[in-house]
Amino acid sequence: MASSDLSLLLPRVLIVSRRCVRKNKFVDFVGEFHLDLIVGYGAVPVIVPRVAGVHMLLESFGPIHGVLLCEGEDIDPSHYETEISGLSPEELDEIRRLHTSDTAIDREKDSIELRLAKLCLERNIPYLGICRGSQILNVACGGSLYQDVEKELFKANNAAAVHINYDDYDGHRHLVRVVENTPLHSWFRESLAAERMELEVNSYHHQGVKRLAERFVPMAFAPDGLVEGFYDPDAYNPEEGKFIMGLQFHPERMRRSGSDEFDYPGCPKAYQEFVKAVIAYQKKVNTSASSNDAPIKMDQELEKKRKIIVRSFSIAKNLYDARLDMPPPSKEQELEAGAEFLESNTALSLQQEKRLKQMGATVRNASSYVQRLKMNELRETMARSVMQKMSIEQLSELISFYHMMGQICSDVLERKLKTA
Repeated sequence: MASSDLSLLLPRVLIVSRRCVRKNKFVDFVGEFHLDLIVGYGAVPVIVPRVAGVHMLLESFGPIHGVLLCEGEDIDPSHYETEISGLSPEELDEIRRLHTSDTAIDREKDSIELRLAKLCLERNIPYLGICRGSQILNVACGGSLYQDVEKELFKANNAAAVHINYDDYDGHRHLVRVVENTPLHSWFRESLAAERMELEVNSYHHQGVKRLAERFVPMAFAPDGLVEGFYDPDAYNPEEGKFIMGLQFHPERMRRSGSDEFDYPGCPKAYQEFVKAVIAYQKKVNTSASSNDAPIKMDQELEKKRKIIVRSFSIAKNLYDARLDMPPPSKEQELEAGAEFLESNTALSLQQEKRLKQMGATVRNASSYVQRLKMNELRETMARSVMQKMSIEQLSELISFYHMMGQICSDVLERKLKTA
Protein backbone atom coordinates (compact mmCIF):
# COMPACT_ATOMS: atom_id res chain seq x y z
CA MET A 1 0.00 0.00 0.00
CA ALA A 2 1.35 3.45 -0.93
CA SER A 3 2.04 6.07 1.73
CA SER A 4 -0.62 8.26 0.11
CA ASP A 5 -3.28 5.79 1.30
CA LEU A 6 -3.30 7.21 4.83
CA SER A 7 -7.03 7.79 4.38
CA LEU A 8 -7.33 4.05 5.05
CA LEU A 9 -5.87 4.63 8.52
CA LEU A 10 -7.29 7.89 9.88
CA PRO A 11 -10.79 9.13 9.02
CA ARG A 12 -11.27 12.69 7.79
CA VAL A 13 -13.65 15.19 9.38
CA LEU A 14 -14.41 18.34 7.38
CA ILE A 15 -14.72 21.60 9.36
CA VAL A 16 -15.55 24.91 7.66
CA SER A 17 -13.48 27.86 8.85
CA ARG A 18 -14.85 31.18 10.05
CA ARG A 19 -13.59 34.41 8.47
CA CYS A 20 -12.58 37.61 10.26
CA VAL A 21 -10.42 40.65 9.53
CA ARG A 22 -7.00 40.89 11.19
CA LYS A 23 -4.34 43.46 10.26
CA ASN A 24 -6.48 44.56 7.28
CA LYS A 25 -6.54 41.03 5.88
CA PHE A 26 -9.05 38.20 5.95
CA VAL A 27 -8.08 35.36 8.29
CA ASP A 28 -9.85 31.98 8.41
CA PHE A 29 -9.89 30.05 11.69
CA VAL A 30 -11.43 27.18 13.64
CA GLY A 31 -11.57 27.03 17.45
CA GLU A 32 -8.82 24.90 18.96
CA PHE A 33 -11.13 22.98 21.33
CA HIS A 34 -12.94 21.42 18.36
CA LEU A 35 -9.66 20.42 16.70
CA ASP A 36 -8.17 19.01 19.91
CA LEU A 37 -11.18 16.80 20.58
CA ILE A 38 -11.42 15.49 17.02
CA VAL A 39 -7.69 14.62 16.96
CA GLY A 40 -7.80 13.24 20.49
CA TYR A 41 -10.48 10.70 19.64
CA GLY A 42 -8.77 9.47 16.49
CA ALA A 43 -9.77 11.48 13.42
CA VAL A 44 -8.03 14.08 11.25
CA PRO A 45 -9.67 17.52 10.99
CA VAL A 46 -9.64 18.83 7.41
CA ILE A 47 -10.29 22.56 7.33
CA VAL A 48 -12.44 23.79 4.45
CA PRO A 49 -11.52 27.45 3.92
CA ARG A 50 -14.32 29.96 3.58
CA VAL A 51 -13.25 31.03 0.09
CA ALA A 52 -15.48 32.13 -2.77
CA GLY A 53 -16.40 29.17 -4.96
CA VAL A 54 -15.41 26.43 -2.50
CA HIS A 55 -19.06 25.30 -2.27
CA MET A 56 -18.64 24.03 -5.86
CA LEU A 57 -15.48 22.04 -5.00
CA LEU A 58 -16.54 20.10 -1.92
CA GLU A 59 -16.18 16.71 -3.64
CA SER A 60 -12.45 17.42 -4.01
CA PHE A 61 -12.08 17.32 -0.21
CA GLY A 62 -12.95 13.61 -0.20
CA PRO A 63 -12.92 11.07 1.14
CA ILE A 64 -15.36 12.63 3.62
CA HIS A 65 -15.98 10.47 6.68
CA GLY A 66 -17.63 13.11 8.86
CA VAL A 67 -18.60 16.78 9.03
CA LEU A 68 -18.40 19.08 12.06
CA LEU A 69 -19.92 22.56 11.69
CA CYS A 70 -19.47 24.85 14.64
CA GLU A 71 -18.94 28.61 14.25
CA GLY A 72 -20.08 31.64 12.31
CA GLU A 73 -22.52 34.49 11.83
CA ASP A 74 -26.31 34.41 11.42
CA ILE A 75 -27.70 32.32 8.59
CA ASP A 76 -29.29 34.34 5.79
CA PRO A 77 -33.05 34.42 6.62
CA SER A 78 -33.87 33.83 2.96
CA HIS A 79 -32.98 30.14 3.54
CA TYR A 80 -35.77 29.61 6.08
CA GLU A 81 -37.97 32.71 6.48
CA THR A 82 -41.35 31.31 5.48
CA GLU A 83 -42.98 32.45 8.71
CA ILE A 84 -43.55 35.99 9.99
CA SER A 85 -41.25 36.78 12.90
CA GLY A 86 -43.52 39.43 14.41
CA LEU A 87 -40.58 41.80 14.83
CA SER A 88 -40.99 45.41 13.79
CA PRO A 89 -38.42 47.20 11.59
CA GLU A 90 -37.33 49.13 14.68
CA GLU A 91 -36.77 45.89 16.60
CA LEU A 92 -34.78 44.40 13.72
CA ASP A 93 -32.58 47.51 13.65
CA GLU A 94 -32.03 47.18 17.41
CA ILE A 95 -31.03 43.52 16.97
CA ARG A 96 -28.47 44.51 14.34
CA ARG A 97 -26.99 47.10 16.69
CA LEU A 98 -26.84 44.72 19.67
CA HIS A 99 -25.38 41.81 17.70
CA THR A 100 -23.30 43.57 15.06
CA SER A 101 -20.64 40.86 14.77
CA ASP A 102 -23.23 38.09 14.30
CA THR A 103 -25.77 39.77 12.04
CA ALA A 104 -23.23 40.34 9.25
CA ILE A 105 -24.50 37.66 6.87
CA ASP A 106 -21.85 35.48 5.19
CA ARG A 107 -23.62 34.00 2.16
CA GLU A 108 -20.55 32.11 0.97
CA LYS A 109 -20.25 30.27 4.28
CA ASP A 110 -24.00 29.57 4.17
CA SER A 111 -23.61 27.99 0.71
CA ILE A 112 -20.65 25.83 1.77
CA GLU A 113 -22.23 24.57 4.97
CA LEU A 114 -25.75 23.97 3.61
CA ARG A 115 -24.24 21.91 0.77
CA LEU A 116 -22.16 19.91 3.25
CA ALA A 117 -25.16 19.29 5.50
CA LYS A 118 -27.28 18.10 2.57
CA LEU A 119 -24.39 15.88 1.39
CA CYS A 120 -24.30 14.24 4.82
CA LEU A 121 -28.06 13.71 4.80
CA GLU A 122 -27.97 12.20 1.31
CA ARG A 123 -25.06 9.83 2.00
CA ASN A 124 -25.63 9.18 5.72
CA ILE A 125 -22.25 10.74 6.55
CA PRO A 126 -21.90 11.44 10.31
CA TYR A 127 -22.71 15.07 11.12
CA LEU A 128 -22.26 17.03 14.35
CA GLY A 129 -23.53 20.61 14.50
CA ILE A 130 -22.54 22.88 17.37
CA CYS A 131 -24.29 26.27 17.79
CA ARG A 132 -24.59 27.64 14.23
CA GLY A 133 -23.93 24.10 12.98
CA SER A 134 -27.15 22.92 14.66
CA GLN A 135 -29.07 25.77 13.03
CA ILE A 136 -27.62 24.87 9.61
CA LEU A 137 -28.75 21.26 10.09
CA ASN A 138 -32.30 22.30 11.02
CA VAL A 139 -32.57 24.72 8.08
CA ALA A 140 -31.17 22.12 5.66
CA CYS A 141 -33.99 19.78 6.70
CA GLY A 142 -36.74 22.40 6.30
CA GLY A 143 -36.86 23.86 9.81
CA SER A 144 -36.86 27.56 10.70
CA LEU A 145 -35.07 29.88 13.17
CA TYR A 146 -35.89 32.71 15.53
CA GLN A 147 -34.20 35.86 14.24
CA ASP A 148 -33.71 36.87 17.87
CA VAL A 149 -34.42 34.35 20.62
CA GLU A 150 -34.77 36.83 23.46
CA LYS A 151 -37.26 39.14 21.73
CA GLU A 152 -39.39 36.52 20.00
CA LEU A 153 -39.55 33.95 22.80
CA PHE A 154 -40.16 36.55 25.48
CA LYS A 155 -43.03 37.90 23.42
CA ALA A 156 -44.46 34.41 23.10
CA ASN A 157 -44.34 33.17 26.70
CA ASN A 158 -42.85 35.92 28.90
CA ALA A 159 -40.06 33.55 29.92
CA ALA A 160 -36.44 34.51 29.35
CA ALA A 161 -33.06 32.81 29.43
CA VAL A 162 -29.73 34.55 28.87
CA HIS A 163 -28.22 32.80 25.84
CA ILE A 164 -25.33 35.20 25.24
CA ASN A 165 -22.98 37.26 27.40
CA TYR A 166 -20.46 39.34 25.48
CA ASP A 167 -18.53 40.09 28.69
CA ASP A 168 -18.11 36.46 29.74
CA TYR A 169 -17.73 34.37 26.59
CA ASP A 170 -16.47 31.14 28.21
CA GLY A 171 -17.80 31.53 31.75
CA HIS A 172 -21.46 32.15 30.90
CA ARG A 173 -23.91 29.36 31.84
CA HIS A 174 -27.67 28.84 31.73
CA LEU A 175 -29.90 25.92 32.66
CA VAL A 176 -31.27 23.33 30.26
CA ARG A 177 -33.67 20.48 30.93
CA VAL A 178 -32.53 17.19 29.40
CA VAL A 179 -35.06 14.84 27.81
CA GLU A 180 -34.98 11.26 29.06
CA ASN A 181 -33.92 8.34 26.87
CA THR A 182 -31.93 10.47 24.44
CA PRO A 183 -28.17 10.35 23.71
CA LEU A 184 -27.71 13.54 25.75
CA HIS A 185 -29.37 11.84 28.71
CA SER A 186 -27.05 8.83 28.48
CA TRP A 187 -23.93 11.02 28.22
CA PHE A 188 -24.77 13.13 31.28
CA ARG A 189 -26.68 10.50 33.26
CA GLU A 190 -24.32 10.50 36.26
CA SER A 191 -24.51 14.32 36.52
CA LEU A 192 -28.30 14.59 36.39
CA ALA A 193 -30.59 14.56 39.40
CA ALA A 194 -33.52 12.27 38.56
CA GLU A 195 -36.14 14.72 39.76
CA ARG A 196 -34.74 17.73 37.89
CA MET A 197 -32.80 16.50 34.83
CA GLU A 198 -30.99 19.85 34.55
CA LEU A 199 -27.54 20.95 33.43
CA GLU A 200 -25.80 24.32 33.28
CA VAL A 201 -24.46 24.84 29.78
CA ASN A 202 -22.36 27.42 27.96
CA SER A 203 -23.90 29.22 25.00
CA TYR A 204 -23.14 32.17 22.74
CA HIS A 205 -25.96 32.88 20.30
CA HIS A 206 -28.97 35.13 19.77
CA GLN A 207 -30.75 32.95 17.20
CA GLY A 208 -32.03 29.39 17.55
CA VAL A 209 -34.47 26.73 16.41
CA LYS A 210 -38.03 28.02 15.99
CA ARG A 211 -39.69 25.18 14.12
CA LEU A 212 -37.78 21.92 14.46
CA ALA A 213 -37.60 19.89 11.25
CA GLU A 214 -39.93 16.86 11.38
CA ARG A 215 -37.18 14.23 11.27
CA PHE A 216 -35.62 15.43 14.54
CA VAL A 217 -36.37 14.69 18.21
CA PRO A 218 -35.50 17.28 20.91
CA MET A 219 -32.89 16.32 23.54
CA ALA A 220 -32.92 19.45 25.74
CA PHE A 221 -34.84 22.67 26.34
CA ALA A 222 -33.88 26.03 27.88
CA PRO A 223 -36.22 27.59 30.50
CA ASP A 224 -37.71 29.80 27.76
CA GLY A 225 -38.62 26.73 25.70
CA LEU A 226 -35.79 26.96 23.14
CA VAL A 227 -34.63 23.59 21.76
CA GLU A 228 -31.01 23.23 22.92
CA GLY A 229 -30.26 19.86 21.33
CA PHE A 230 -31.84 17.46 18.83
CA TYR A 231 -31.01 14.34 16.83
CA ASP A 232 -32.38 11.95 14.23
CA PRO A 233 -33.12 8.67 16.07
CA ASP A 234 -33.25 6.80 12.76
CA ALA A 235 -29.73 8.00 11.94
CA TYR A 236 -28.09 7.51 15.33
CA ASN A 237 -25.98 4.43 15.98
CA PRO A 238 -22.29 5.38 16.38
CA GLU A 239 -21.16 1.74 16.28
CA GLU A 240 -22.69 1.43 12.81
CA GLY A 241 -21.42 4.79 11.54
CA LYS A 242 -24.71 6.71 12.04
CA PHE A 243 -24.74 10.13 13.68
CA ILE A 244 -26.90 13.15 12.80
CA MET A 245 -27.13 15.66 15.67
CA GLY A 246 -27.27 19.34 16.58
CA LEU A 247 -26.36 21.00 19.91
CA GLN A 248 -27.15 24.69 20.41
CA PHE A 249 -24.83 24.91 23.42
CA HIS A 250 -21.04 24.45 23.58
CA PRO A 251 -19.95 21.30 25.47
CA GLU A 252 -16.34 21.84 24.32
CA ARG A 253 -16.19 25.15 26.22
CA MET A 254 -17.80 23.89 29.42
CA ARG A 255 -14.54 23.85 31.41
CA ARG A 256 -13.66 25.07 34.86
CA SER A 257 -11.99 28.47 35.07
CA GLY A 258 -8.25 28.31 34.45
CA SER A 259 -8.38 24.56 33.72
CA ASP A 260 -9.03 22.09 30.92
CA GLU A 261 -11.20 20.03 33.28
CA PHE A 262 -14.77 19.77 32.05
CA ASP A 263 -17.78 20.88 34.11
CA TYR A 264 -19.28 17.40 33.72
CA PRO A 265 -17.75 14.05 32.65
CA GLY A 266 -20.29 13.91 29.80
CA CYS A 267 -19.12 17.12 28.10
CA PRO A 268 -16.73 15.54 25.55
CA LYS A 269 -19.10 12.63 24.83
CA ALA A 270 -20.65 14.28 21.78
CA TYR A 271 -17.22 14.42 20.12
CA GLN A 272 -16.25 10.94 21.31
CA GLU A 273 -19.41 9.33 19.96
CA PHE A 274 -19.25 11.41 16.79
CA VAL A 275 -15.69 10.24 16.05
CA LYS A 276 -16.71 6.67 16.89
CA ALA A 277 -19.36 6.98 14.18
CA VAL A 278 -16.84 8.58 11.80
CA ILE A 279 -14.43 5.66 12.26
CA ALA A 280 -17.22 3.12 11.73
CA TYR A 281 -18.40 4.99 8.62
CA GLN A 282 -14.85 5.01 7.24
CA LYS A 283 -14.57 1.25 7.72
CA LYS A 284 -17.83 0.74 5.83
CA VAL A 285 -16.60 2.93 2.98
CA ASN A 286 -13.20 1.21 2.83
CA THR A 287 -14.84 -2.20 2.86
CA SER A 288 -17.16 -1.40 -0.03
CA ALA A 289 -14.73 0.69 -2.07
CA SER A 290 -12.33 -0.88 -4.55
CA SER A 291 -10.21 -0.04 -7.54
CA ASN A 292 -10.76 -3.36 -9.33
CA ASP A 293 -13.95 -4.54 -7.64
CA ALA A 294 -11.79 -5.96 -4.85
CA PRO A 295 -12.88 -4.84 -1.37
CA ILE A 296 -10.35 -2.86 0.70
CA LYS A 297 -10.50 -4.06 4.29
CA MET A 298 -9.19 -2.48 7.46
CA ASP A 299 -7.18 -5.51 8.55
CA GLN A 300 -5.59 -5.94 11.96
CA GLU A 301 -2.24 -4.49 10.87
CA LEU A 302 -3.83 -1.28 9.54
CA GLU A 303 -5.93 -0.97 12.68
CA LYS A 304 -2.82 -1.38 14.82
CA LYS A 305 -1.01 1.37 12.90
CA ARG A 306 -4.04 3.66 13.15
CA LYS A 307 -4.04 3.28 16.92
CA ILE A 308 -0.29 3.98 17.07
CA ILE A 309 -0.76 7.23 15.14
CA VAL A 310 -3.69 8.31 17.33
CA ARG A 311 -1.74 7.50 20.50
CA SER A 312 1.26 9.46 19.23
CA PHE A 313 -0.87 12.54 18.64
CA SER A 314 -2.26 12.21 22.16
CA ILE A 315 1.21 11.92 23.72
CA ALA A 316 2.48 14.86 21.68
CA LYS A 317 -0.44 17.05 22.71
CA ASN A 318 -0.05 16.22 26.40
CA LEU A 319 3.67 16.99 26.31
CA TYR A 320 3.09 20.20 24.38
CA ASP A 321 0.41 21.34 26.83
CA ALA A 322 2.49 20.58 29.91
CA ARG A 323 5.76 21.93 28.41
CA LEU A 324 7.50 18.82 29.70
CA ASP A 325 11.25 18.30 29.41
CA MET A 326 12.88 15.33 27.72
CA PRO A 327 11.70 11.88 28.87
CA PRO A 328 13.69 10.12 31.64
CA PRO A 329 16.81 8.04 30.90
CA SER A 330 14.69 4.93 30.45
CA LYS A 331 13.66 6.39 27.09
CA GLU A 332 17.26 6.88 25.93
CA GLN A 333 17.07 4.05 23.43
CA GLU A 334 14.00 5.61 21.80
CA LEU A 335 15.78 8.99 21.67
CA GLU A 336 18.81 7.45 19.97
CA ALA A 337 16.57 5.73 17.42
CA GLY A 338 14.83 9.01 16.69
CA ALA A 339 18.11 10.90 16.34
CA GLU A 340 19.51 8.18 14.09
CA PHE A 341 16.41 8.37 11.90
CA LEU A 342 16.79 12.12 11.45
CA GLU A 343 20.55 12.10 10.86
CA SER A 344 20.59 9.13 8.51
CA ASN A 345 17.70 10.22 6.32
CA THR A 346 19.49 12.17 3.60
CA ALA A 347 16.17 13.37 2.19
CA LEU A 348 15.94 15.87 5.06
CA SER A 349 17.64 19.22 4.42
CA LEU A 350 18.17 21.86 7.10
CA GLN A 351 15.04 23.65 5.96
CA GLN A 352 13.05 20.42 6.08
CA GLU A 353 14.27 19.68 9.60
CA LYS A 354 13.09 23.13 10.62
CA ARG A 355 9.69 22.27 9.16
CA LEU A 356 9.57 19.06 11.22
CA LYS A 357 10.31 21.06 14.35
CA GLN A 358 7.53 23.50 13.50
CA MET A 359 5.14 20.62 12.90
CA GLY A 360 5.22 19.84 16.62
CA ALA A 361 2.94 22.80 17.24
CA THR A 362 0.27 21.56 14.85
CA VAL A 363 -1.32 19.26 17.43
CA ARG A 364 -2.37 22.29 19.49
CA ASN A 365 -2.60 24.89 16.74
CA ALA A 366 -3.77 23.00 13.66
CA SER A 367 -5.61 25.93 12.14
CA SER A 368 -2.64 28.29 12.33
CA TYR A 369 -0.45 25.56 10.83
CA VAL A 370 -2.74 25.24 7.84
CA GLN A 371 -2.70 29.02 7.40
CA ARG A 372 1.10 29.11 7.43
CA LEU A 373 1.28 26.37 4.80
CA LYS A 374 -1.12 28.23 2.55
CA MET A 375 0.90 31.43 2.91
CA ASN A 376 4.02 29.75 1.64
CA GLU A 377 3.53 27.33 -1.23
CA LEU A 378 7.20 26.40 -1.42
CA ARG A 379 7.32 25.25 2.21
CA GLU A 380 4.20 23.17 1.67
CA THR A 381 5.72 21.51 -1.39
CA MET A 382 8.87 20.62 0.54
CA ALA A 383 6.94 19.09 3.45
CA ARG A 384 4.74 17.04 1.12
CA SER A 385 7.79 15.85 -0.85
CA VAL A 386 9.39 14.42 2.28
CA MET A 387 6.24 12.64 3.42
CA GLN A 388 5.49 11.15 -0.01
CA LYS A 389 8.91 9.44 -0.07
CA MET A 390 8.21 7.63 3.20
CA SER A 391 6.50 4.28 3.58
CA ILE A 392 3.66 3.66 5.99
CA GLU A 393 6.14 2.14 8.42
CA GLN A 394 8.42 5.20 8.27
CA LEU A 395 5.49 7.55 8.80
CA SER A 396 4.33 5.54 11.80
CA GLU A 397 7.85 5.61 13.22
CA LEU A 398 8.09 9.35 12.65
CA ILE A 399 4.84 10.05 14.45
CA SER A 400 5.80 7.70 17.28
CA PHE A 401 8.75 9.94 17.98
CA TYR A 402 6.67 13.09 17.52
CA HIS A 403 6.85 14.15 21.13
CA MET A 404 10.63 14.15 21.16
CA MET A 405 11.12 15.73 17.72
CA GLY A 406 11.48 19.28 19.05
CA GLN A 407 14.50 18.53 21.23
CA ILE A 408 16.13 16.19 18.71
CA CYS A 409 15.78 18.65 15.82
CA SER A 410 17.18 21.46 17.97
CA ASP A 411 20.27 19.40 18.82
CA VAL A 412 20.85 18.29 15.21
CA LEU A 413 20.39 21.81 13.87
CA GLU A 414 22.74 23.30 16.46
CA ARG A 415 25.53 20.86 15.54
CA LYS A 416 25.06 21.37 11.78
CA LEU A 417 24.94 25.15 12.05
CA LYS A 418 28.19 25.18 14.04
CA THR A 419 29.99 23.19 11.33
CA ALA A 420 28.36 24.94 8.38
